[in-house]
Amino acid sequence: MMNALILFGGVSSEHDVSVVSAKSVIENVPTDRYNVIMVGISKDGRWFLYDGDVANLPEDKWLEDTAHLTKAVVSPDRNDHGLLVFENDGVKTVRIDVAFPVLHGKNGEDGTIQGFLQVAGIPYVGCDMLASACCMDKVMTNTLADAAGIPQAKWLGFSSYDYGKNSEEYINRAADYLGFPIFVKPANAGSSVGVSKADSKEALAAAIEKAFREDSKLVLEEGIDGVEVECAVMGNDEPVASVCGEVVPCNDFYDYEAKYVNPASELHIPARLSDEKHEEVRAAARNAYKALGCSGLTRVDFFVRKSDGLVMLNEPNTIPGFTSISMYPKMFAASGVPYAELIDKLFNLALEKWA
Repeated sequence: MMNALILFGGVSSEHDVSVVSAKSVIENVPTDRYNVIMVGISKDGRWFLYDGDVANLPEDKWLEDTAHLTKAVVSPDRNDHGLLVFENDGVKTVRIDVAFPVLHGKNGEDGTIQGFLQVAGIPYVGCDMLASACCMDKVMTNTLADAAGIPQAKWLGFSSYDYGKNSEEYINRAADYLGFPIFVKPANAGSSVGVSKADSKEALAAAIEKAFREDSKLVLEEGIDGVEVECAVMGNDEPVASVCGEVVPCNDFYDYEAKYVNPASELHIPARLSDEKHEEVRAAARNAYKALGCSGLTRVDFFVRKSDGLVMLNEPNTIPGFTSISMYPKMFAASGVPYAELIDKLFNLALEKWA
């Protein structure tokens, strides 16, 4: 039986989503093949081995269960074979065969933990360091998509430093080039944290200030009148795409509340597309996955523009949500791969990639 490390929490604005995703992942790991080792990272960056009830993960109740917390860290020394656990005034080592960093957003989806696990020599689920970093940074993603000829919305990217030197110039340039509405996004954030829709120059200025509270670099994108569709992709050299899902947000767009708080958002699996368009989106998802250097898993999001049916890349998510209502596992379940089998496949892809 292999020891499977599940990393959760993290120093990120998406910490609360991560612990919920991890609970679902842990509950679906095939226990006849994997011994689950839970390591949580608090919001202030403390690492703990947790051997208590997985039901305590949401709302960080696991941190209150002190009887089942032990200070632990992943060792970067490959000879330590994984986890260092500090107990009884000493240190013991725990072998880690494969890891799943169920860490959304900064410090978990941006290549940082991926690079650390690569240094430690631990096979892990998901994209490697480079692909994770490029897919997390929306400026890099959009630049690579343009270079690969992948259709997407018109966009602009800039830093807080440059914006601060002449904010009016950037607002006028965005209004002239993109037109309204404009979506304002932190370059490095997920779950729609810090994202706003602006319909005027005044609203745009406020949205930019809001987004800069999350990151020092932004992306502004033209609003697309289209159907929001998502596709789950899995694999290394020969990726497979799930059936597509369609999102009908309860709010003006699919923001954090619409994703995780308000149950009024509608999810349709399969997406309400023609068979031909459905296959076009799946092909586009595989193409984007390979163009961006993805491996293991990624959820690739698109717009299908209503005016002409053009399939346009929205964004990739290299550690997508894995909660009980998340689209990635639901789309593969609809494709004939139940949750537990999906986790097993992801572990095997990790072992294959890093063998």
